[in-house]
Amino acid sequence: MKLYDMELSGNCYKVRLLLALLGRKFDSVPMNLKAGEHKKPEYLAINPMGKVPALDDGGFVIRDSQAILVYLAGKYGAGKWWPDDANGQGEVMQWLSLSANEMINGCAIARAIPKFKRPGDLPAAQAIAKGALSILEGHLAKHDWLALGRPTIADIACYPYAALVWEGEVPLDPYPALRAWFKRIKALPGYVGMPGIDGK
Repeated sequence: MKLYDMELSGNCYKVRLLLALLGRKFDSVPMNLKAGEHKKPEYLAINPMGKVPALDDGGFVIRDSQAILVYLAGKYGAGKWWPDDANGQGEVMQWLSLSANEMINGCAIARAIPKFKRPGDLPAAQAIAKGALSILEGHLAKHDWLALGRPTIADIACYPYAALVWEGEVPLDPYPALRAWFKRIKALPGYVGMPGIDGK
């Protein structure tokens, strides 16, 4: 199994984290985004979107972190991380959608502007981030996990950019339930971190 990877990418980290929690070994293929390796023809043949991550599992190639989480959990998770029933899948998917939209456009973009000197509107991204964090906080004030009363890929999908949002100058102090959830995730057997994830 090969993961086309970038150490500081929250989306790549989601996949590394789930693989660790599943106890699956993989080869990391580091991609130098600054050098434009993700836009070269040989990588575009793997992922025509020109983004990381992408996963090659014995010749089956899949792109997009959310899709990869669903694939890995479905194939290797024995129903633990991705449920078999439609109700459960819907409950998890609504959080994957939050992860792909508000968490990216808010938390991830707010982080990328100061950290990676990405052009953009920092206050606008921070406002979206705070809205997403408030949704998570409201849910986690009443529940230990995002879906099904147990850890699922919903948690794995939303965790990285929530935990890294302080790098986008969004303080986590107003979100005690969120911070307690971080601790629960870090206590999961097999957990691995990434640079910045323990920064605040």
